[in-house]
Amino acid sequence: MPEMSKHVIPPHMGDKAPSEKIIKLGKKITDVAGHMIGGVTADDPEYWGLAEIITEEMAEVGLSMDKRTPYTFDELVNRNKEKVAEKGRDGFQKILDDMCYIGLLEYDYGYHYDHNGRTAPQSERRYILPMFVPGSAELFNMEELPDHSNPRLEEHPAVASFFERMTFLPLDGVTHMVPLGGAGIGMHVIPVEKEVSMSNESIDIEHLSYWLDKYEGHIGVGRCSCRASRKAIGEGCADDDFAWCIGVGDFADYCRETNKGHDITKEEALEILRRGEENGFVHQITNIDGENKIFGICNCNVQICNALRTSQLFNTPNMSRSAYVAKVENEKCVACGRCVEYCPSGACKLGQKLDKKDGTKVKYPMVELPDNHKWGKFKYDENYRDNNRINCHDTGTAPCKTACPAHIAIQGYLDMARRGQYDEALALIKKKNPFPAVCGRICNKRCEEACTRGTIDKSVSIDAVKKFLADRDLKASTRYIPKKVVASSTLNEWPEKIAIIGGGPAGMSCAYYLAERGYKPTVFEKSEEPGGMLRYGIPSYKLGKDIIAAEIDVMKEMGVEVKTNTEVGKDVSLNELREQGYKAFYIAIGCSTGRRPGVPGDDAEGTFTAIDYLHEANCGNYPFDGDVVVVGGGNVAIDASRVSARNGAAKVTQLCLESEAEMPASDEEVREAGEDGVEIKCGWGPKEVLVEKGKVKGIVFKKCLSVFDVVDGKKKFSPKYDENDTITIDCQRVIFAVGQASVWGDLLKDEKDVEFQGPALMADGLTYQVKGAPDLFIGGDVMTGPKFAIDAIAAGQFASESLHRYVHNGSMTIGRNRNEFIELNKDDILVEGYDNAMRQDNALNKDLDPMSFEENYLTLTEEQVKTETNRCLKCGRNVVDTNKCIGCGVCTTKCEFDAIHLHRVLPDASNMVVAEDKFKKMIPYELKRAGKIVGTSDEAAMICKEDLEDHYFVPAEHYFRKY
Repeated sequence: MPEMSKHVIPPHMGDKAPSEKIIKLGKKITDVAGHMIGGVTADDPEYWGLAEIITEEMAEVGLSMDKRTPYTFDELVNRNKEKVAEKGRDGFQKILDDMCYIGLLEYDYGYHYDHNGRTAPQSERRYILPMFVPGSAELFNMEELPDHSNPRLEEHPAVASFFERMTFLPLDGVTHMVPLGGAGIGMHVIPVEKEVSMSNESIDIEHLSYWLDKYEGHIGVGRCSCRASRKAIGEGCADDDFAWCIGVGDFADYCRETNKGHDITKEEALEILRRGEENGFVHQITNIDGENKIFGICNCNVQICNALRTSQLFNTPNMSRSAYVAKVENEKCVACGRCVEYCPSGACKLGQKLDKKDGTKVKYPMVELPDNHKWGKFKYDENYRDNNRINCHDTGTAPCKTACPAHIAIQGYLDMARRGQYDEALALIKKKNPFPAVCGRICNKRCEEACTRGTIDKSVSIDAVKKFLADRDLKASTRYIPKKVVASSTLNEWPEKIAIIGGGPAGMSCAYYLAERGYKPTVFEKSEEPGGMLRYGIPSYKLGKDIIAAEIDVMKEMGVEVKTNTEVGKDVSLNELREQGYKAFYIAIGCSTGRRPGVPGDDAEGTFTAIDYLHEANCGNYPFDGDVVVVGGGNVAIDASRVSARNGAAKVTQLCLESEAEMPASDEEVREAGEDGVEIKCGWGPKEVLVEKGKVKGIVFKKCLSVFDVVDGKKKFSPKYDENDTITIDCQRVIFAVGQASVWGDLLKDEKDVEFQGPALMADGLTYQVKGAPDLFIGGDVMTGPKFAIDAIAAGQFASESLHRYVHNGSMTIGRNRNEFIELNKDDILVEGYDNAMRQDNALNKDLDPMSFEENYLTLTEEQVKTETNRCLKCGRNVVDTNKCIGCGVCTTKCEFDAIHLHRVLPDASNMVVAEDKFKKMIPYELKRAGKIVGTSDEAAMICKEDLEDHYFVPAEHYFRKY
């Protein structure tokens, strides 16, 4: 626990005739207590990791040195007289150089620094045999050639497994004995600078600027060994692994001189730190050399970081945490969830701001600390990378965010709109939805159905506010173009080419979020314009084509290329696109053809599928003055009925299988269809289309007795009819809205290993990766069947992460936010005071002809927006488990509401200790801890005692979910 990755099998593991010298060297360097006492075998990583790349000569020289003790060249000559006699001084120097190049040795130049910086020029080089971690086990993974390649790791991937094992084995069973400050083991979290700058209590070593000032002139940056090695063992995070780890002092010189890094200025280092914060990475400093001495500043992604792993896997935050913890000002918090998405330790989760009906507060679980509990493997959290991505507590959070398929920060943008921060509100919406103007007009408003305010009077008019905000996107002067955030310290965009097949809401959303990540994706759309069913299926009186065009223009401005009139499989094949350099494909072709019911006459002249009919008629260019019958009960059927009425039909009758209560169309759509003169008859299914001279003259319906069977608690479509109870309706046109299907054409003609299950292409439900074709991904209606635009938008964003991970050889599953949210219990809340204003809705434009094809609803005024946003009950909030918080401050960089800040409550966490003195700190701490286990309450182990009001303790083994 955890088992070693089987992605790489070390060639020297279990050597039948192992090198005795390398075994002895492994024992000399190791910190694994059992191996220090009992020795190292060929099955242990201390042997097979070293044996992968060091020679017998190197082992001999290493054995002549004491660990972490500096030696000049002459001192090593005296310790290796036979070797020098054999090789000569130059030959011996060559051995040392080779050992330094691969990382078995480090060196410094006397380390002439004090608290204020450099005290003297560099002196003679001193060679050091480092520990494994931080030290040689990770240095083996670092090489930096001019083309940014890392050939050593590519040729010897076993060193990646070596590094991973040596971050785990020495600490297994030990971490709970480590006091605040880390006791000279590993790395130490250092907060973001802006938060520390706000604290009058902070000390120099808690400031990144202090370390950069101290070592200015000797600052470098090298490849991130964690990112590189985890990718090599199949657990990568898809970041660029080049130039994230900042080396300082003599270590920067060592890295430059051994091709492990290159020099940078202080300003360049600050830019790397800024980019790290943009991506949500944690700053850490090395913590093995005592007061005022470090050799590196890392920018760590918790998905791969072997240093953060020491506190997260073992569930012992003392190993990493800074002197600070995050605390939330509840009144300012709006449960936007940005802090939760980025919190590396999973300390932030969404909860509720409202009390229970009896006036008591909801209490939240707080993980126990090892200070006063027996500890062991049963307390570890092997799945921490997934568990740290859980969004909310089991008691739930704001229903609006929960109900929205894209989980937009609704409470957050309502609050911004209330304060007149319209640009910021639009930006917050577009974190999860690049089509806010579209959705402000045609969304099915699941957020409003769930809104807590609806339990009092009427729900907040969320969609109307969104429409008001999103209309800023319709003007080039006020539209929001998001900033690109690239997971690289040097690149401003990714060179990898990704193709999106289908320009509907899923495909364009995927392209948008890929562009935001730094790609320039290409969208291939077979129609003359992008937009898919938004453009060709939704009537223009609900959604003007200029609205769609404006939001797609934003995507083009971000770097999305759209190739229209191009059908993949016909005009260009997938294999041809692969030859052009495309690395991955997102198939989002939707359900672009309608189904017919399979009854006699359903293909006669005058019959249409709703999809085909709306494609031609939804802008008012398809007049027909005869009688029309529409078959179906969903929103597409309603659209076909209303468009027929507006196109001049003498009479429109719509019939569906479902009862009025079961109709899938929304109540609002049904009401508006009635206002357009559509007559709806429920409980009837088509039996036969009556045909005369090849043309429709009527249609016969049979009575539907029931639509669904319940099998294993699930509804299964299985209509039952009374064949003898029929009605006949005379008409000249029949439009079928009874289902939709995808049109595959020759898209997959060269894909021999893909499989279909019924009409659906088989793909992984989490990653959307197509089975049998790893570079293909699907999403939207083509994966789920016909749904709503917001569902397709959510799928597009989720797919963008899969595509990013895939093209950079990242793990497809580790550390993914699964976007699982739970609604708070609206039956057990106390609402004591609220703004009692009436709900503000978009009004009909009375200056328009009611049967016009122009957009027929007005937008809220600013005054209405202020009134409506004040109606929000602000029922969600962020809850911080301060016992889990590691004080990195990442959350503070994401909060746009000034609701979360760091507080310096753990000054002892800034104590820095030399690694050789670790037991001087650990043993007294462990003795005190043993006494606490016997006689201390849980409250004594709380980082912040005031949290007791809102929290209760949960044993670590029950605190974490298991994926």
